Amino acid sequence: MKYSAEEVMQYVKEEDVKFIRLSFCDVFGKQKNIAVMPEELPRAFEYGIAFDASAIAGFGDETRCDLLLHPDPETLMELPWRPEHGKVVRMFASISYPDKAPFECDTRCLLKKAMEEARRSGYDFFFGAEQEFYLFRSDENGTPTLVPYDNAGYMDIAPDDCGENIRREICLVLEQMGIRPESSHHEEGPGQNEIDFRYSDALTAADNVLTFQTIVKTVAGRNGLFADFSPKPLQDSPGNGFHINMSVQSGDKRDLLPHIIAGVLAKSREMTVFLNPCESSYKRLGRRKAPKYISWSPENRSQLIRVPAAVGEYRRAELRSPDPLANPYLAFMLMIYAGLYGIEKGMEPPAPANINFYKADPDELSGFERLPETLEEARIAAVSGNFIRAHIPDKILDIYCNR
Repeated sequence: MKYSAEEVMQYVKEEDVKFIRLSFCDVFGKQKNIAVMPEELPRAFEYGIAFDASAIAGFGDETRCDLLLHPDPETLMELPWRPEHGKVVRMFASISYPDKAPFECDTRCLLKKAMEEARRSGYDFFFGAEQEFYLFRSDENGTPTLVPYDNAGYMDIAPDDCGENIRREICLVLEQMGIRPESSHHEEGPGQNEIDFRYSDALTAADNVLTFQTIVKTVAGRNGLFADFSPKPLQDSPGNGFHINMSVQSGDKRDLLPHIIAGVLAKSREMTVFLNPCESSYKRLGRRKAPKYISWSPENRSQLIRVPAAVGEYRRAELRSPDPLANPYLAFMLMIYAGLYGIEKGMEPPAPANINFYKADPDELSGFERLPETLEEARIAAVSGNFIRAHIPDKILDIYCNR
């Protein structure tokens, strides 16, 4: 349900809400929040709530540190793990300077801008997220270890799969918060799990990714475990992927999927630093179903993009290179712009690569361009052309590329 500001204030009064969390994220997608009391809500909606941004990654320094949070009433959610009496709710917030000018590092607003540009061109993009995570045991002091919660394998069942009850609890909390999980299962790695979502518009999908990670970490912590979303937690086990399913609709009912595949392939090297933002991201790529080459194919999981076996409204392209440390707002924004590029240029993808890249010989691989193999190579690729500069503010580009 989407609320207005007036409805939010009425809900807070009638439902005994005592704390309202205003959530946002830094440029790397790490969620932050400020909690305000109910009597502050009218001021929040009319003027915004000021905060010191100097200590937040990418938000500036002490010379210009005052920013304002403006809650989005449509994103109101109750946090079901908080007390029933004296409830806690959360809203995502946009960010501005004190003079009301939009803050250029507000990545949620950047995604909204991309969606608006796509709609003006007659296109609506939809996304579905698949995120993998490890469950590790904590020691007697509650400190996370690298001891997996179980030693089960892909789609194993209990009792080998100890994460079954954890995933069930996560899915139930997601449903309580109005988020629809599609499926869940044990992944290949020991203690590794995956939960997938139904597709939705880009902004809702990105908000849900942040909410999902918070829920997973909260539920894991309540069970004495630690949830790890990093790209490569265990050296000799599969990494964590953030597989992004993307589709597009237009009024003329054209099949636009080939064009967006072509566009994303064309811009994949330039986008990589925003999809794989840390050093350990590159320890995952090219191993255990994580792609290394710029290619596509139906169903084949060794490709950068695969087209799953689906028809009609479920037909989509799955980008397999991102990892869960990517900022979902930036990831979806860049995929929209790359898709629009492919549509506007009438691009067609190359012939599908129906080979297994993990078993192919060097001669077969020589004709394929590679994704960046290091963080530094990805940074260079980002600034090598005009695509990223056209859509990523200089301030964010400087932070990601250490310029």
